[in-house]
Order: sequence, then structure tokens, then C-alpha cells
Amino acid sequence: MNNTVLSHDRLSVGRGWPVGAAILLATIFANPGVPAWGQSGPPLAQSYIQQQRQIEEQIRQQLGEYLPPSQTWQMDAGGWQSFYLFDYDDSLKHRTERRWDNRLWAAGTGDWGTHQFYARLKMTYTDWNHGDAYDGNEDDFDGADADRLWYQFDLGQAAKTYGKTTLPFGMQTKVGRQYVTFGTGYALSLPMDAVVLTTQVEKVEVRGLLGKTIKGMADIVDGSRVDSGSMDRHLMGVETRYRGQKHSPFAYIFWNMDENPQSFWNGPQGYGYDSVYSGIGSQGQLARYLRYSTEVVYEGGKSYGNNVLSGRDPINALGFDALLGYLLPNRFQPNFDAEYMFASGDGDRRGSPIDAVGGNTSGVDSSFVGFGYRDTGLAFAPRLSNLHTWRTGASFLPFTNRGWLRRFRAGTDWFLYAKNKATGAVSDFTVDRSSNYVGWEMDYYINWQITQDLTATARYGTFFPGDAISNDETRTFFLFGMTYSF
Repeated sequence: MNNTVLSHDRLSVGRGWPVGAAILLATIFANPGVPAWGQSGPPLAQSYIQQQRQIEEQIRQQLGEYLPPSQTWQMDAGGWQSFYLFDYDDSLKHRTERRWDNRLWAAGTGDWGTHQFYARLKMTYTDWNHGDAYDGNEDDFDGADADRLWYQFDLGQAAKTYGKTTLPFGMQTKVGRQYVTFGTGYALSLPMDAVVLTTQVEKVEVRGLLGKTIKGMADIVDGSRVDSGSMDRHLMGVETRYRGQKHSPFAYIFWNMDENPQSFWNGPQGYGYDSVYSGIGSQGQLARYLRYSTEVVYEGGKSYGNNVLSGRDPINALGFDALLGYLLPNRFQPNFDAEYMFASGDGDRRGSPIDAVGGNTSGVDSSFVGFGYRDTGLAFAPRLSNLHTWRTGASFLPFTNRGWLRRFRAGTDWFLYAKNKATGAVSDFTVDRSSNYVGWEMDYYINWQITQDLTATARYGTFFPGDAISNDETRTFFLFGMTYSF
């Protein structure tokens, strides 16, 4: 999915400081929970959670986290307002949702980049058609929540600014609510409250992570807990990366420690998913216009099986991703992608590939469950678990010489889905047959930057079930959105 990066209007220090200070104070004292996708309450459909992650990912890539230039002291502030219309079929029924998304941000730098901070406030209003809301709440205002709130100190720049010396290494410490990615993001790509310590020596970069998931976010690892719909987990790890001119290989390891409390209401079912991920891969260029990325990750740890109250099963799972992208050098800027995604499954997980309820029946749990993100389609939107997924896509700018249409990009993505274990479950419970062939999907989209401050997007996807689904009715997903940035 291709996105156009927007630039925010800059405010001078004189105008920006009071606005930014007000936003920062409001963010600090806001509700600490931020349901970026999902909410506490009844478990949501996994396809809905994945679809909301896609919207959040598009917003993150398009609008980013702008920082003012590194000068003595400078402050900027701004925001954006978005409207989204969703009309789609999920595993249960046809649903229609309208959402108004408002975000205000403030950013600052000091002493030529020694100090940096970014704060962003999020407020949303959701309006469902009658009977379509997952939890029965058809009109819901959520916020104001701290979407981002972080401060970074650069030791190397401080040595230059204050000590008039240059260190033989670089070091930055970033503290607060931030977006953290390891590798290509296949196993870890998540907003969290964290401390990230980054050190550079020549072209080698090492990052250390100590973080906690944001309370109020849907538990993307186990959504079957009867007493909690949110995620409470600690994550810690380290990543090493070599930043070469054409290739950037990396290796990492991180741990997920489940801090969700047990409950007496769970009956004969224990909950607790503690996992460790070790991955290697690389990103870069194979030729002048040919880019690539690849990652393989092994998952270990312990999980509770279905109807197991004491004693846990060992996890032994594998994930893999490979992407090739080619950009032709002409005025239409056509872009072609081909990607293969793999996440191992467990043949005796008959009800769910990720949850404790309906999960592993006995022995080793070989179902991959990660914290990462990949575009797996709009209409079917499966989690990466017990699945082979092939994606091919293309996009281009058809009106590059048509003035206000010159930033209109049209594209398509096509997906093919197959189970890793034919008898195992995938994240959509309607996949109810012991067959490998799950189905295929075609998606179409447009991204249009109408002006510097106004963008529009539209997405349409259709999923065609395969032999693994007894209900052979096609599913559709339609999204229309507009964003005004100021």
C-alpha cells in the first residue's frame, strides 16, 4: 500500500509556543489509555482489529511525527482532522461505521537536537448503524488520550553543544509513549510506553528496549480472556543493525512477559502467554530500482492450552517474510511489489490460532503469534498465524501533468491465502474445514493529495472463500476517508 507523505505547516516560536504548551499539558493530564485499535469489553473480531491496525498504520506513515529543524530552541504545533466511512462484511454480518478522528500535536527541539520531544493528543467519535456495534455502544466518544508523548536526549550532540568535543560513538535515550519496531516489523511493530537506548559506533547501531503495552488496547496475542479486553504486557529486548550503503542486515531478540491478572471467573481455563522472539534479516537494494526486505523469526516460550488450568505448553513456532519492490523511473512512477508471508500453525488448534480458549490441545504449541504488522488484505484481514500469504501489487500516478490531479495515486493488491496446517484454525472462525486452500482477495485503492493540507483515500476489497470455508459467499470491504492537516 503506497502512501504520500504530508508536511505539516510550521508555526514560529512566538505563535507556536503557547499552542504547543497547551497541547502538551492536555496530553500529560489526559486519560492514559489509548485504544488505538479495539477497546476494553467484549472481544472484537480479529479481522476488525487487523483492519483498524491498517488504518492506524496508514495514518502513521502519511502524517508521521514531524520535528522542527535542529536550532537553539524551536517549537511547532499543528494537527489534523479525519473522517472515515467503513462499510463491510465480517465473519458475522454486514456493518457500517463512521468515525471522526482528531489529533493535535506539538514538537520541539533544543540546542541543535540535544533535546527533542513530541506530544500528540487523540480524540475520536464513532457512529455505528443500529445493531452493528460489536459491544452495543453505537455512539462512542473516546478521548482525549495520549497518542504519543516522548522525550529524547542525544548524548553525542550534547557533547558537541556543551563540551565542544566529539564522542567516538553516538547515543540517544528516548523515553515515553512511542512507536517501536524491530527488524522489518514482522514480529514487533507496536506503540507502547518505553525506554529505548540507541548507540552507534561507525555503521553499527544497537538498540535496547524496555517497554510496556498501552492499557486499553485490544490484546492482539490472546483476545479470549473473559475478564479483560485490553493488553497488559512487558516487553524487553535488543536489536543490532549494520547500516551499510545498500544493505542493512539486522538481528534481534525480545521477550514478552504477560502481566494480565488471572480471574476466578475463568473456570477451568488458565491464561498466560509468555514468549521470546529471535530474528535475523536485511533490508536494502539489489539493483538501482529494485529494493528488498526479508526477515525470519523463531518464537519460543510457554502458553496455556485449551481447558488447561495448570501447566503450560512449550512454544516452538516460526515466521518468515520476503518482499521485492520495483519502481520504474518515469513520470508515472509505477511501483510493483511481490511479497510472501509465512506464519507457522498448529494442527490441533481447532478453535483459534492465537487464543487460549479453543487453542492448543496438547503437546508443543507451534502456532506463531507476534506483535508485528503486515498488510494482509482489507476484506478477509487475517492474523499472521497458521498461514501462507502471497501478495502482489502495483500502483502509479496516472495524472502527473494534470495540475491538482498530479498527486493522485491508484493501485491494487492481490492476495492468496493457504493454511500451514490444514486441520488447524486461522483467525477467522468461519474457516471451518480441514483444507489448505483458504481463498483469495483483490483490493483496489486511491490516495489523493488534493492540496498541501487536504487528502482523500478510498479502499475497496473483495474476498473469495476457498475450500476451507463452507460459506462460499464473497465478502466486501469499502473505506472512504478525508484528512485535513493544519
